[in-house]
Amino acid sequence: MRAILVALMVLSGPAVAQDWIVMNGEEIAEVLTDRSVTYDNGATQRFFSSGRTLYSHGEPSWGSWEVRGNDYCSLWPPSPTWDCYAVQSANPDGIVFLDGFGNRFEGRIEAE
Repeated sequence: MRAILVALMVLSGPAVAQDWIVMNGEEIAEVLTDRSVTYDNGATQRFFSSGRTLYSHGEPSWGSWEVRGNDYCSLWPPSPTWDCYAVQSANPDGIVFLDGFGNRFEGRIEAE
């Protein structure tokens, strides 16, 4: 998958830099596992392969994450409810999480 994304980045150029592509579950897991995202608000989130996630914006907050079908899902204690999001990517490193209410959470996937 990464090879395909790199090839698309090289071949696509700036003309498609803003085109958002819906990701499937396998792609979501591959892109997020053991990676970090920096959001537009300055927050960062690390997605550990253990299923734990660390969101930092001021104080750190630990939660859990997993892929369900073609969605990214997270659980943030003390809530007992998992929230799920569709995920889209844009070359070269853009990512957006979309909730069921139309809210967008845009960020940038950090280099490994």
